Amino acid sequence: MLIPVLLCGGVGSRLWPVSRELYPKQFLPLLGADSLLVQTCQRTQCLPDAAPPIIVCNEEHRFLVAEQLRQAEAGDADIVLEPVGRNTAPAVAIAALTALARDPQAILLVLPADHIIQDTDAFAAAVAQGMPAASAGRLVTFGIVPSQPETGYGYIRRGAALAEPGVYAIEQFVEKPDLSTAERYVQSGEYWWNSGMFLLGAQTYIEQLEQFAPAILAAARSALTEASHDLDFVRLDKAAFGASPADSIDYAVMEHTRAGAVVPVDCGWSDVGAWSSLWDVDSKDIQGNACIGDVLLQDVADSYVRSDSRLVAAVGVDNLVIVETADAVLVADKARVQDVKHIVAKLKRAGRNEATVHTRAYRPWGSYESLVTAGRFQVKRIIVNPGQQLSLQMHHHRAEHWIVVSGTAKVTCGEREVLLTEDQSTYIPLGTRHRLSNPGVIPLELIEVQTGSYLGEDDIVRFQDVYGRDTPAQ
Repeated sequence: MLIPVLLCGGVGSRLWPVSRELYPKQFLPLLGADSLLVQTCQRTQCLPDAAPPIIVCNEEHRFLVAEQLRQAEAGDADIVLEPVGRNTAPAVAIAALTALARDPQAILLVLPADHIIQDTDAFAAAVAQGMPAASAGRLVTFGIVPSQPETGYGYIRRGAALAEPGVYAIEQFVEKPDLSTAERYVQSGEYWWNSGMFLLGAQTYIEQLEQFAPAILAAARSALTEASHDLDFVRLDKAAFGASPADSIDYAVMEHTRAGAVVPVDCGWSDVGAWSSLWDVDSKDIQGNACIGDVLLQDVADSYVRSDSRLVAAVGVDNLVIVETADAVLVADKARVQDVKHIVAKLKRAGRNEATVHTRAYRPWGSYESLVTAGRFQVKRIIVNPGQQLSLQMHHHRAEHWIVVSGTAKVTCGEREVLLTEDQSTYIPLGTRHRLSNPGVIPLELIEVQTGSYLGEDDIVRFQDVYGRDTPAQ
């Protein structure tokens, strides 16, 4: 059985301000209409005999993952929640143990959920090419045939051809090189980009961990043994998983094993590690500009310009990245976009929310977006998905006014319950138990006006919640 394993724990700080800690790049439609996670999931559905995937993700993202899997029609997936990040080796250990409970002969296709692959046929062919080697006990990784010297990727130096056609031994893993070294690698034809994608037997991986990283395996086993089930999620034990060493598959296993192998593939791959990577793969105008959203350019060349919420105009510049969101604008030299992560670090040190959250926050029931905040009032746009509801709650410091823009709202306010439709409104007094739900078949959109002495999201006391949340951040 081929079981895709989607690793969904990345932060994507180099794609700030669009990618942020609580809504990172794997959940964003950066190239096309679907998010990178949905695209990755759909890619695995095209593989012959692929089983429902195993998703390993940050517990704070669990409802985002569940909703996007629903969009991808992958409702039978196992969603495993990491209480803390421990890199890829422990995450794949959890997936391997989970897969073995399904099938002792399971083969895992391990894929980061935030990569782009434009040629899905070439990708599927490479997976098929690697299957005999994986079934025979090889730990197969995929080497991307380089299109240019690239200093942002690690490389794999191929060794001798193995018995399985199109499969090679791994001579060496090498770190990200400088430009002259990368040029030499590409000219030699012996080096491929390290994709971070793997095809390996679940039992084989467990055996290799037992040999080379037994502490990781012991922590994974303990975390699963002590795991709890929360709705449709498997919640790993925090103390057990937190005790695991943090390490990648490459460092923990692949650089030590003699069972490693590599399959070359040319599939239009990108790890979307920086804005320049998106410029590489996106369509461009005759001046070499990739433009997304409401953008006007004059005498601009070889630039990436993205607008999420308003008009962005540029004149007389070259080789820039300009990215606009509702609360932040990034302007960077295209050759320096790897350093965007330093801006994120500065924001975190300053305690600024722009590092972690958007003006639009996503919840299991839908989303809300802050439109205006000033003094003792705040205006929000709230969208509740069909059939969903907020918790039964109250606030100590604020009252709320709700005006329905579209759809139907079912409102509980104290002992009273009413249905509201377009252009109707209601008032929720301070200290009153209340709940908002959408009984309809289309999204409910409303405007909320909050007034009071304190308007923070932590002024919520929950009495009932169908999503099992006990804090506002969830």
